[in-house]
Amino acid sequence: MDILHVDESIIVLNKPAGLSVLPDGWEEDSRYLVKMLEGQFGKVWIVHRLDKTTSGVMVFARTAEAHRSLNMQFDKHEARKIYHAIAIGNPKWDEKIAKHPLRANVGHKHRTMVDDKNGKPSETRFKVLKRFKDCVLLEAELMTGRTHQIRVHAYALGHPLLGDVLYSAPETNLISRPALHAYSLSFTHPETNERLTFTAPYPPDFETALKNL
Repeated sequence: MDILHVDESIIVLNKPAGLSVLPDGWEEDSRYLVKMLEGQFGKVWIVHRLDKTTSGVMVFARTAEAHRSLNMQFDKHEARKIYHAIAIGNPKWDEKIAKHPLRANVGHKHRTMVDDKNGKPSETRFKVLKRFKDCVLLEAELMTGRTHQIRVHAYALGHPLLGDVLYSAPETNLISRPALHAYSLSFTHPETNERLTFTAPYPPDFETALKNL
């Protein structure tokens, strides 16, 4: 595990892609992040989640008090979550705010879909960081925390994430998962009240995809 910071209140780490936060399915002996952390540090509390296929920075609480403080910050959108993503196509915009209402866990594939009638309010702020011939590197800031939010909003804008076959991206040899990385996370430390920002370097598959583009 790539631990970015640890103290008596919190653990911040760079989660690898392919590792679930909680048990995946019914395999009791499966390897998952909380089990690994608790084996090393004792009990931890989950503050937020990343999809199994998503890499990047996460924070866990080590006390109930820290958990309450961090949960409140996330609920009030005081924590700032910045993702980097590789999307297909060449958007006509440099910045775009997506506000499509989203409904999660639809159908046997458990997709999230845009649902103007029954979806929950959702907002993602996109910014183009770099343009390639057929793809772009995007910054995506989550203003809400819906399941698959960045992936679905990018798809709804006509630019699905590279490798995201669940949301209609063609298969590619460039990366074997949706090209999404939780790049930075900012929050106030629950004990010291210091404003902290942690960044997680790109994993090798994401870095290689960018180089090949």
